[in-house]
Amino acid sequence: MSVNLATTKILVTGGSGFLGSHVCEELKRRGATQVVAPRSAQYDLNDSQATRALFEKERPQLVMHLAASVGGIGANLKHPGRFFHDNMAMGLHVLEEARRVGTAKVVIAGTICAYPKFAAVPFREDDLWNGYPEETNAPYGVAKKALLVMAQSYRQEYGCNFVMLFPVNLYGPRDNFDLESSHVIPAMIRKFESAKQRGDASVTLWGDGTPTREFLYVDDCARGLCDAAERYDDPDPVNLGAGFEITMRELAEKIQDKVGYRGELVWDTSRPNGQPRRILDVSRARERFGFSAKVSFDEGLDKTIAWYRAHAATISG
Repeated sequence: MSVNLATTKILVTGGSGFLGSHVCEELKRRGATQVVAPRSAQYDLNDSQATRALFEKERPQLVMHLAASVGGIGANLKHPGRFFHDNMAMGLHVLEEARRVGTAKVVIAGTICAYPKFAAVPFREDDLWNGYPEETNAPYGVAKKALLVMAQSYRQEYGCNFVMLFPVNLYGPRDNFDLESSHVIPAMIRKFESAKQRGDASVTLWGDGTPTREFLYVDDCARGLCDAAERYDDPDPVNLGAGFEITMRELAEKIQDKVGYRGELVWDTSRPNGQPRRILDVSRARERFGFSAKVSFDEGLDKTIAWYRAHAATISG
């Protein structure tokens, strides 16, 4: 079914978060005028009754389920139970209430952390079940992957049009720069910028620098999710990515250069590397609904660094 966003009432869970705020902006760029994005203080999606109250009040025709408890390796190691519970509970409640009130379509954001630790590269959607995820983020990844099973099961039994996309690592303006819970790009930007300001001789980074990652600029991800909302209706999961990989060492040197930090990089090999390699096969998104990334990695990093510098004084953590 083709969705006309301009005439559709849309609920965006996690709409005030990093990805969610960009999705709300993209929806409005496409003419959406009925976008509801409540904060967790208003409706706690971990609570089934609060979720039911939200759906009873709003009765959305389209749901973009983006709410998540998420963080980098350190946060995943510190909060495996909370990350599993929150992501599982929020998904369970949102999908069940969407089914119950007759929401026409739900688009669910998954995670690359759902893929097996040693998945063949590039990661193809058909390989999602060929092994257990990397241990440090497995609770988060397994919870998200379980929602794919739920979405497909609800489609089979109830005819629900639930679709799920698996974005690769995101970055961009308004990312989380709290060093206790941030992902790698905002963490590196903050570390290098702070070290530059203080005149530190070195910056210490986790692991040995050999793992590879793929990164997708947040505006590209928002565009892909909205593309799927408009014109993707199949049960098959779809990767959202940019189709490249870079080692952590290369990434650190690139960000170091862009920030202008001239000190030494020290790799703490007592800290975990995380998954050895991450790069997605992005052909399905291109073939099914015409999505491909537009923002180059250098352009995206420049915009992210500029945003951080403009807001550094207001960022805590």
